[in-house]
Amino acid sequence: MSTDRPDASAADPTTPTPGPSAPSPDHTASGPADTGSPEAEPTPSGSGEAATPDAEPDPAPAAADSVEAGLDEPTPDGSGEEAGDGEPEPEPDAVPAAGEAGDGGPGAEPPVSGRGGVGESPAGSETPAVSEAAAELAAQKVERERIARRKAERQAPVEAGGKLSGKAADLLAAVRAVEGGEKPPALYFDDAPAAPRKAVAATAPPPPRNPEPAAGPTPGAVASVEAVLTRGGAPAALAGAAATALGEDAADLLAEDPWRLLAVAAVRPAQADGFARALLGPEAGPADERRAAALVGWLLEQAALKGHTALEAPTLESALAQYGVPAPVEALERAIGDGAVLVFNEGEEAEAEEAEEGEEAGEDTGPVRVLVGLEGYALAEESLADGLARLAGGFDTPADWGGGSELIRAAAGHGLVTHTGGEAARAEPRALAAAARELGLRVCLAAHAPAPDAVTTAGLLAGTEGPGRDADGRFALDLLIVLDAPQLDVETAAALVESVPDGARLVLSGDPGVLGSAGPGRVFADVLAARACPQVVSRVPDPGPVGELVSGIGIGELNQVDAPGKEVVIVPVRDAGEAVHRTVQLVAESVPRAFGIPADSVQVITPGHGGSAGTRALNTALKERLNPGPGRFGGFDPGDRVVHVPSPGRAVPATVVSADARGLHLDGAGARIVVPKDRVESQVRHGWAVTAHQAVGARWPAVVVVLPGDAAQALSRDWVYTAFGRAERHLSVVHGVDQALAHAVAQVPPKPRTTRLTGLLSALAEAAREKPGE
Repeated sequence: MSTDRPDASAADPTTPTPGPSAPSPDHTASGPADTGSPEAEPTPSGSGEAATPDAEPDPAPAAADSVEAGLDEPTPDGSGEEAGDGEPEPEPDAVPAAGEAGDGGPGAEPPVSGRGGVGESPAGSETPAVSEAAAELAAQKVERERIARRKAERQAPVEAGGKLSGKAADLLAAVRAVEGGEKPPALYFDDAPAAPRKAVAATAPPPPRNPEPAAGPTPGAVASVEAVLTRGGAPAALAGAAATALGEDAADLLAEDPWRLLAVAAVRPAQADGFARALLGPEAGPADERRAAALVGWLLEQAALKGHTALEAPTLESALAQYGVPAPVEALERAIGDGAVLVFNEGEEAEAEEAEEGEEAGEDTGPVRVLVGLEGYALAEESLADGLARLAGGFDTPADWGGGSELIRAAAGHGLVTHTGGEAARAEPRALAAAARELGLRVCLAAHAPAPDAVTTAGLLAGTEGPGRDADGRFALDLLIVLDAPQLDVETAAALVESVPDGARLVLSGDPGVLGSAGPGRVFADVLAARACPQVVSRVPDPGPVGELVSGIGIGELNQVDAPGKEVVIVPVRDAGEAVHRTVQLVAESVPRAFGIPADSVQVITPGHGGSAGTRALNTALKERLNPGPGRFGGFDPGDRVVHVPSPGRAVPATVVSADARGLHLDGAGARIVVPKDRVESQVRHGWAVTAHQAVGARWPAVVVVLPGDAAQALSRDWVYTAFGRAERHLSVVHGVDQALAHAVAQVPPKPRTTRLTGLLSALAEAAREKPGE
C-alpha cells in the first residue's frame, strides 16, 4: 500500500492509497451501527430475501435488551457480527401478522426446527430427484439416532417428572447454590454466527445412498392448527410451521399450552403471550409454569443461534427474570426436574478432586460452575467427544508411509490429527491425500464450499458425494481429511465423526483465524484447546502483499504493506452513496482494466445485507450496471450472479440460467440446480455482493471489501481477517469507517461461545492415558 493518499474521488486500483491509521482509544463510530446481519433478515413487509447464514433474531422487548444485545435482525449464513439495516422492529404484544414471522422467509428468525431449504435436482427430469438439502437432513437424522443409541447404552435417561437422585440431585442443588457465589456473565448473547437448529433424529436404519426426505405434516393437522391459531388471533400462515415443529398433535398442544408457539421460528415471547391471553383469558400470566418452561427452552435455542451449546445457570435465570418470570430459580429447577433441559457440572471430576484437596487444606474451593443445555446439543457434544477419542486411540504403532512432511508423519502414526495454517497451507493436506492414495488407501477430501478435488461436507453426509457408506452406515474410506474445519458445528461434526469407521484416520485442517461455524459449537477450537491429539502447525506463509496484510491482521496488527503491483488498494469514501458508486466502478471498470480480471471474477464483500451499502443496495447497483433486466423470474434474469442457500449454513454461488413451471434454474459450478418457485424468495439472493460468512471457504482472483460508516460496530478481527483473506491477486478496500477498522483488528477479538467439548475430550484423553493397557 502506498503512503500517498489520493483524492477521495479516485477509485482506480492503479492509484494506491494508504491503509487506516492506528486505532484511537477514544474512537467512536462514524455512523449508526447496522446490528443486523447476513442471513434471512426480517423485514416489516415480509418482502423476499434469501435465508442466508448470517441471520440474527429480531430485537427483544426493552426489558430484555441486555440479554439480546446485537440481535436487532438476523445474521452463514445462518451470523451475528454482520451489519444490517439499522431498522430494528418493535416487538408487538400479539402474534405478528403474516409475513412478519412464520416460514423462515424474510420477516422471520432463522428456522429453529431444522427445516432446511430446497436442494438440488437435475434439470429436465420428469420426477424431481431427492434434494441435496433433504438428503443431508435425512442422513443427519440417522446419525443423530446413532448418537442417541450410544448415549442410551451408557446410561438411562432421567424420566420426565421423576425425582432426581445422586449426582443429578447434587447438580440440581448446585443451581441454588451457584446464585450466591458465581461470577455473573458479561453478556447472555453475543454476535457469533447464527444458524437454525436441526431437529433431533428419530429411530431409523442406516441411510441409503439417496435417502427419502422426511414427510411433512398432514393437511388435516395443518387445518386443525389453523383453527387454533385463528381463535388466538395468530396468522394462519404459521400453521404449517407449527405443525412441523410440534407434530401431528400440534393443535391440541397449542390449545393446552399456547406458549408452545415459541417453537415456531421468529415467534417471540411477547407474541406468544398475546396468543396465550387470547386463548386462556386472565389465567395467562407471567407466573404461569407453562410460560416459564417454554421460555427456558426458547432462551437456550436463542443461545444456540449465537453459537452456544449450553449456558451458565445464573445467565439463564437472569434472562428469565428479564422476561418477567417471577421466580426464575424455581422455574429453572422445574425445567431440570421435568427433564426439559439437562444440567452439567463442567470439569466435574477435576473440581471434585480440587474440592477434596481444598477441604484437607481448609481452603474455600469456590462456587460450582453449572451449565444448562438442551438434550440434542448435549448428546451431540458427548457423542463427538466419544468419537474423537475413539479415533485418537485407534493406532498403537505408526504405519510406514515412507517419511514425508510433518503432517504425513503425524497421520501415519495417529488416528486423529489437527492441522492449522492459512490459505497457502491448504496444499499440505492435499499432499497428504496424494501420498495416501499412492499407498493404496481410500481417501476423501471434504471442504465447506465447493473446491477442486474435494467433496462438500454437506454432500458427503447426505450421500450425494464421496465414497458412500458401508453396510454399517460408516464411510467406506481409510483417511478423511476435512478442510475448513472451523466451519463444523457440533451436530455436523458429531454426524461426521460417528461415520468414520474404526481403523480409519481423521485429519481436521483449517485456519483458526477465520469466522466460526454458522451453527452452535466451536468444534475446531475446542479440539485444539483439548490437546488430545497431535497438532501440526503449518509454516507456509501466505504469499504476496495480500498474504502479508492478512497475516498481520491475524495477530492483531493492521500494517501498511508494500504493494508495487497495486495488489492492495484503499479507496476512502465519505458516505454510503459514494461507497456504492466506487464499488460499482471498481468491479465494472478499474479492476478489469488494471489487472485483466473479468467482472464476474471480482467478488464484493460487505458486513451486512441491510443499510445503504449492504448487499441489497450493492447488488441492485451492480445488477443495473452488469446485467440489467426487468427481473421477470421473481426478481432475477438469466445471467444474474446469485447465492443459493439450500440448507442453513451453506451458501452456494451460482448463475441464473432460466425459469419454468418447476422453478428457477441455476448453474452452480457446472451442476444444474432447480429451486422450486415457492422457495426462490427465501433461498436465492443476488450474489455480486455477499457477506463474509457467505464467502468463507472460497476465494476469488479479486475482492472488493466495502466498509460503510454504519458498519463500524459490526467489525471484529475475525471478520476482517476472513473478508480480506478471500482475495488471491488483488484486494480493494472501500474504506468509510475511519479508525474503526484498525480498532477492530487490534481490540475486537472473536466473541466467545459457551461449549462443553473441550472438557469432555480432555477428560477422555486423560482417562486413556491412565489406562494405557486397555
